[in-house]
Amino acid sequence: MRIAMGAARKALIGAAFAAAAERYDEGAGVQRVVARHLAELAGRERLAPDAPILEIGCGTGLLTREIQERWPQADLTATDLAPEMVDAAARAGLAARLMAMDGEAPVFEGARFDLILSSLAFQWFEDLPLALARLNALLRPGGSLYFATMGAESFASWRAAHERCGLTPGLPDYPTLGQLQAMLAGFGDAFACDEHHPVPIEGGQGLLRHFHAIGAHVPRPDYRPLGPSALRRVIDDFDRAGGATSYHVLYGRITHV
Repeated sequence: MRIAMGAARKALIGAAFAAAAERYDEGAGVQRVVARHLAELAGRERLAPDAPILEIGCGTGLLTREIQERWPQADLTATDLAPEMVDAAARAGLAARLMAMDGEAPVFEGARFDLILSSLAFQWFEDLPLALARLNALLRPGGSLYFATMGAESFASWRAAHERCGLTPGLPDYPTLGQLQAMLAGFGDAFACDEHHPVPIEGGQGLLRHFHAIGAHVPRPDYRPLGPSALRRVIDDFDRAGGATSYHVLYGRITHV
């Protein structure tokens, strides 16, 4: 039953991002900044010119472009859960091997990559610790996995507005920095850090439009959507409190030893 529920949720996530593929870049300002920062962190790696690199959750190619700028001759494979996102990246003319793939269940086997990168995709995984172990197993000795994912303090003021109204938000539960550090503790060489990025749109209605514009509106499992009047109360409360919120982004690195 859990496998079936997981597959159904992945289908919903894939469909949401598929619907947003054409307009994704217009609302992805924070995603663009995070991708650049992640690439800067990974850019410290010294790789062979033709190093094999894997990207998980490429979307329309925000991180893919950053990778190609830093390693233009790399053997890059960029993947995404939604085939429509892969198509959008292909139309952008990215010089990478593009394929649809669930990054939580990679089709590759054995130690074959020198670098794996993923920007703001891991928060959609069902079992992050297991996914980290699987991706680590794809790294060659000395290879590294760099990733950015959502942290527990994301959209804190939106969550608080729900709480003041006696309601529960549909936002998934994201790990704290401490929880991510604990996940990484079992790997031989790893670190994690975090930062906050303001959502560049104010007001509750704007926040909801932002989520839909980038395909990030699939709620946590078993969530019952609010009715119109309840949602209106949350939006009004959020707006009265200032109508602003932020992303909490966790960055992690694992080096295969």
